[in-house]
Amino acid sequence: MHGSYVRLTVPWWRRGRRTAVLAAVTALMATLLAGLGATGTAQAATVDTSAWYALVNRGSGKALDVAGASTADGAGVTQWSRMDSANQRFQFVDSGGGYYRLKAQHSGKVLDVLNYSTADQADVVQWGDANGTNQQFRLADSSDGYVRLINRNSGKALEVQNASTADGGKVVQFADWGGANQQWQLARVGSGTPTAGALAQAHAAGRVKDNGNTVQYSWPGVYFEGRVSGTGVGIVLNDSAADYDVQIDGSTVATLVTPGNTTHWINGLSNSTHSVRVVKRNDTPGDTSTFGGFVAAPGGTVLSKPAARSRQIEFIGDSLTVGYGNLSNSRTCTWDQLKRNTNSDVSYGALTARKLNADYQINGYSGLGMVRNYNGGRTDVTYRSFYDRALLNDSGDVWQNPGTWRPRVVVVNLGTNDFSTAINPGEPWTSDSLAAGYRTAYGDFIQKLRTRYGADTTIVAVGAGQYAGHVQQVVKARNDAGDSRVRYWFLDDSGLDFLGCDWHYSAADDRLIADRLTSFIAGLPTGW
Repeated sequence: MHGSYVRLTVPWWRRGRRTAVLAAVTALMATLLAGLGATGTAQAATVDTSAWYALVNRGSGKALDVAGASTADGAGVTQWSRMDSANQRFQFVDSGGGYYRLKAQHSGKVLDVLNYSTADQADVVQWGDANGTNQQFRLADSSDGYVRLINRNSGKALEVQNASTADGGKVVQFADWGGANQQWQLARVGSGTPTAGALAQAHAAGRVKDNGNTVQYSWPGVYFEGRVSGTGVGIVLNDSAADYDVQIDGSTVATLVTPGNTTHWINGLSNSTHSVRVVKRNDTPGDTSTFGGFVAAPGGTVLSKPAARSRQIEFIGDSLTVGYGNLSNSRTCTWDQLKRNTNSDVSYGALTARKLNADYQINGYSGLGMVRNYNGGRTDVTYRSFYDRALLNDSGDVWQNPGTWRPRVVVVNLGTNDFSTAINPGEPWTSDSLAAGYRTAYGDFIQKLRTRYGADTTIVAVGAGQYAGHVQQVVKARNDAGDSRVRYWFLDDSGLDFLGCDWHYSAADDRLIADRLTSFIAGLPTGW
């Protein structure tokens, strides 16, 4: 038998028994054509070039996987237990002539037979998309909906080496012989794929920039809340600078340290409905973070997002508001220790908001002041230079309030950096001009908040240390002008240990301040 052409003839002396013969021929044809699925000329399988697929091997039941979710050129391709993570999702990019490149969702790179090899057992890797013939594959139909992927350059098929069934089994090319380890099921990723819009499936709090499928952000304390059913959930992130806590049903189950471009999986959950919350722990003003949504484990579903809370509070400040080094056991910290021990989710602002069952924003920027930064640094900018942004490292960015952020309480705590260090030679300040400039800028900033949020919002102006008296003067001036919803709150530091990095608040201090601030806010005419 050559090629795919089969000729079956019926001898003339049997033609009187046509029914039986035709039945036999039909059965034989079915058997032969099933065999031809392995070696014959393939029919073109149909793919949707706008969809994402998991490629599941027939021999092992495991999914094609870019090893370690690497984004590097030359990263190996293996098989792994199917999780529908971004490094297991591939899109077919049309190269023409019935050939496609297979693009990995997590990296944007395509499958590639290394160095244009035509040899059996040649490595299959991912590489930047050059549309080379070694990156192009056609789909050859096998039985039961499985296909083989035939490389245009070599004519060889993608296979799991040595028919391995283990996680990490290597994927290579080999002569097309139709084995089960060369056959792949194209499983369109449905409920396991983030919906078209991360904010469609997650409640977000904090300043975020909606890019459709993903959202970007820079401020600390940004959090995303969702609901899933099933035994696991994946969190799609692209962030090489910040740390995150992952909370399932109210308990922290993982801390992700600079996770990079990945889908992080929390598996082994009971097969039921779960709440999931992901919160950015630290401040990374020089970087942009990206959240791509939640993914349900196979068999599960991403459910409708939880409702926003009816109460909202915004916290404005510096490193003391961020939660700078608040988990540290020592006031002396290396840079890495500082980053790992900063957690905005247990700062006094976050704790206060949770006590009051409110959504919150923590718009804190370490080292900056109202008119003067710590030790006179960065004279070209102050906190006010960044307040209007969503992405702090983009000077042209302006946060677009979606209309749902209308806080009834705004807490402003700025002044420590303005006054905590002596004025250095060469700075454009005297003690008197600094005080006057601070009061003027503070008053203007309160007016900005009043214009933005309206007359019903209560603005809490926090005073402490050397700047307490100046804040009191600003509040009195506003009250005398008829704005009774600007309130002064003295931050009593009695009982604080300042054991955080560089003499900042410790976690215990944040809890104590939150108790005191909660009591104060509870007595305000918020209308809650």
